[in-house]
Amino acid sequence: MLPQGDRELVQIMDAALADAAVRSGHWLACRPGCNQCCSGVFRIGPLDAERLREGLRLLGDEKAGLIRDRVRESVARLSPGFPGDTDTGLLFEDDDSLERFEDFADDEVCPVLDPVTGTCDLYAHRPMTCRTFGPPVRTGDEGFGVCELCFVGAPEEAVAAAELHLPDPDLEARLDFETGLSGTTVVAFALLGV
Repeated sequence: MLPQGDRELVQIMDAALADAAVRSGHWLACRPGCNQCCSGVFRIGPLDAERLREGLRLLGDEKAGLIRDRVRESVARLSPGFPGDTDTGLLFEDDDSLERFEDFADDEVCPVLDPVTGTCDLYAHRPMTCRTFGPPVRTGDEGFGVCELCFVGAPEEAVAAAELHLPDPDLEARLDFETGLSGTTVVAFALLGV
């Protein structure tokens, strides 16, 4: 069950994304059907996992069934080299496992991506990481992380002016703490058995 504050976190993130999208203008290539960012697994936290589960439970039977089929197929492909516990779906946190995860399943397509439309079947319930793709995100002193399809040929000033201002990370950490849940997983394992 999602804590009350999750809705606020999602609203803050979505408002920040909308603002950055406006400031990005024509440099932002993201459109329905563009799914470059939907390949390769990434860590999601407990709130992200629960939000995805909630979204799947709210779908109609036919669409949910198709997602469940893709989830099972994805888990079958991921399980042999999964740097975590395949029974719980939680990723291990030791240095060796973290290192193995860096190059793990970089070509695995997200199981909630509709292969026909190229759009996310759980878009309103997507993880926070998915909500950050597109506009430039500050990566410490190194500058900005930007999708390779966006800001092609853009001057540095245009990239900096479109920076996505992320919400306070402590907000999500507090909400994770409220749920009593911990550990990270990937989308496929989060939805297995839902």
